[in-house]
Amino acid sequence: MPELKSVIARNIVALRKSANWTQAELALKLNYSDKAISKWERAESTPDVDVLKNMADLFQVPVSYFFEEHPKDVGVPELLAGKQQMRNRIIIALVSIAGLFAVATVLYVLSGLLQVTICDPSWMLYIYAIPPSLVLLLVFNSVWGPKKLNLAIITALIWTVLLAVFLSFHAPNRWMVFLIGIPAQVIVLLLIPVKPVRLSKLIRPLHRQPDNTT
Repeated sequence: MPELKSVIARNIVALRKSANWTQAELALKLNYSDKAISKWERAESTPDVDVLKNMADLFQVPVSYFFEEHPKDVGVPELLAGKQQMRNRIIIALVSIAGLFAVATVLYVLSGLLQVTICDPSWMLYIYAIPPSLVLLLVFNSVWGPKKLNLAIITALIWTVLLAVFLSFHAPNRWMVFLIGIPAQVIVLLLIPVKPVRLSKLIRPLHRQPDNTT
């Protein structure tokens, strides 16, 4: 792993160049000398935490940005735009899910004000809001997120649906509804795509020359 000083130095250089500033211009904004900036960028010294915080605010990046390695073929603007896009997607997903619970809250309040029985008890509205929220999360994650999370989301969906059914009935053997979850869970696990094995890895041993040494 590269030395931390070098990582910080490269990130300072990349951020400064992305802003089209000279060392003198950056020094002026930070109230430091251009010699100090030059030392930081050559990894001869490292700015203290307060200076890093000021630079993070100046370049509109988190402080952690200075301590991380970033792909050389991805420019700073593109990298920051990608992170901002991910934040926006998370916000969209959370707002959409919050909207479902907002609808449940409105129905809960209306049922109390109008003395109308939507479901009994009324707080079950929030339980019923969980499965569609997970469906929505599954859709967003399938489009934008890491596919590995789909297993956890589908698992939560199966068992929350069964929980909602369990709480909706008062039959003596209502616990048996959870038995449905066992084969459903097995099916989900079996449908997880197996990591593909490259054909070249299987063929390569066949092409090895036999050892002729005696």
